Amino acid sequence: MQPSAARNNETGEFAAPIGSLAGDVRYYLTLSPRQLPSRYLYDPLGSALFEAICELPWYRITKAERGLLAAHGREILARADPLSTLVELGPGSGEKLAALVTAAGARARPLTIHLVDVSGAALDHAGRTIAALDAGNLRLVPHQATYERGLLEAMAVRSRAGHALALFLGSNIGNFDPPGAAAFLVGTRAALAEGDSLLIGTDLVKPERELLLAYDDPLGVTGAFNRNLLVRINRELDGDFDVDAFRHCARWNAEESRVEMHLVAVRAQRIRIPGAALEVAFEQGDTIWTESSYKFKPDAVVDMLDRAGFRRVDQWIDDAAGFALTLARAV
Repeated sequence: MQPSAARNNETGEFAAPIGSLAGDVRYYLTLSPRQLPSRYLYDPLGSALFEAICELPWYRITKAERGLLAAHGREILARADPLSTLVELGPGSGEKLAALVTAAGARARPLTIHLVDVSGAALDHAGRTIAALDAGNLRLVPHQATYERGLLEAMAVRSRAGHALALFLGSNIGNFDPPGAAAFLVGTRAALAEGDSLLIGTDLVKPERELLLAYDDPLGVTGAFNRNLLVRINRELDGDFDVDAFRHCARWNAEESRVEMHLVAVRAQRIRIPGAALEVAFEQGDTIWTESSYKFKPDAVVDMLDRAGFRRVDQWIDDAAGFALTLARAV
């Protein structure tokens, strides 16, 4: 992006809206504490780095969830029957969805699978993973959109011959603060019809050392994932961040029950971001808060769903990894 692209051509004033990269960088980097929305971590390189994180031995979320889906997939889909529509919000590589579909076995009835993600690369990857399955009666529909808009698009064209099942896996609900999570679940319930279901994956509270290793691994992959956000701003907004001048930091906030990821300035510096019409000064030790990952207790997940208009159907827990899958029905 050229720096002038963020300005109104007639007035010369900065015109990029909140919700765009330029508008959000300008807004969030002027808050105290400085922040950046975590969704911008997932450009093509960031998505590839996150897939690598999912394979690290210290990050157990993905493996635990795959195991639960493989072990209980047939039961999960049977509880949602008669099922005609499946929507995954944020499918990643598609491997978790593949584990669920494979565990359920061959289907007599057609199933339309909607994949929703803002990343076109992620949609392509997930689509190839699902298309490679030896499973009949599957139809794939990608939606390059936000979770909320993509779910509404999927529901607008759903079959009325059966129920819908929405998947929100990977403990992605933990990336919302509590009010945001509540609003997201209420919006999800509003998009679904009575009798439809939601399957949600949640990482559970566990010892601090285990949590911090998952978000600050010894190989530095999570650090690269976090600092890539600065690379993206440099590339897309003509910023001049010195990536080596920021270090990755993960913190456990026990009072809020969340792991926080920060970028910490290792020296005083002034950053110019022409594409966001912004200059910002950092002192040594100043931080940019890039992501929160809330951790849950099993009963709290059920209560959160209940308040949004869902009722618990079942819950499966990997006690060793501290991870839960909860199936709930829209009422």
